[in-house]
Amino acid sequence: MGELRERLSECSLPAALEAMGERWSFLILRASFNGLHHFEEFQQELGIARNILANRLQRLVEHGILTRQPCPEDRRKIEYRLTDKGFALLPTMVALRQWGERWGTGEPAFPVLVDARDRKPIREVAVLSHDGRVLGKHDLIWALPSEVGQAERAAA
Repeated sequence: MGELRERLSECSLPAALEAMGERWSFLILRASFNGLHHFEEFQQELGIARNILANRLQRLVEHGILTRQPCPEDRRKIEYRLTDKGFALLPTMVALRQWGERWGTGEPAFPVLVDARDRKPIREVAVLSHDGRVLGKHDLIWALPSEVGQAERAAA
């Protein structure tokens, strides 16, 4: 347990939090997932101060979460688009939203996030095992890389 505590500082969570910053970054990301691309759209939708919006957009671009590029229809206008790295944050955003529904507001969020194919609501985000089982809080432990897979080796 001592080595595990010592190596806790190697966790990637602080780096992720540094990239995202705070609440406005998540709201900008949500707006991006919903098809907003222009500074004015973000500003109008979020009601965020222009200087804060400019700062957060710059931060998201610097971290490779959004790209900043000229608009094809009007090269004087800039648009912000999600990168693959930014889109990879979708499960995190959905998990936070679902957490907020359950523990924050106690009500389903609006609009409802559905599967585009059959228009049914998505499942609750869960932690899954390597074989797809949903894991609960008593099914999880932290392990050092050298300990990963030890149960398999012991059973062999």
